[in-house]
Amino acid sequence: MEKAASLSRLQKLCSKAEYCSADIYRKALKDLSGDEAAAREIVDELIRDKYVDDARYALAFYREKSLIQGWGPVKIRFQLKGKGIPDALIDTAANEIDASKARLRLQKLIDAKRRSLKGDPQIRLKLLRYGLSRGYEYEEVLSCLVQE
Repeated sequence: MEKAASLSRLQKLCSKAEYCSADIYRKALKDLSGDEAAAREIVDELIRDKYVDDARYALAFYREKSLIQGWGPVKIRFQLKGKGIPDALIDTAANEIDASKARLRLQKLIDAKRRSLKGDPQIRLKLLRYGLSRGYEYEEVLSCLVQE
């Protein structure tokens, strides 16, 4: 695919959903059969034209995973770091999320899981593991278990 066609395709893609610069770079690289310089130029142009913004992406990702999917901050941070988002942008996005609402979400997740494990002799261990796997801090999960 030629550079102009790839740019047009990626502009259309970015106008429909948020993407981070690393994801777009991989897509451009694939479109251009591995031409790294041309892929970098496309990404730079998309950033300059505000199609791609890592800060906006981090905030949208954090909100979606936290509010809709119930992920905790540890898991979200890990995923964003994996996409090459800088710590400063992750911290800014994390500060936008209400900690008390996140705590309530965790409590609801734990309560729902508790109901599904009723009668299990290892319920406490399984609930702790479940909360940790959702991306919440150990102390936070433990405090939800204490409120039994």
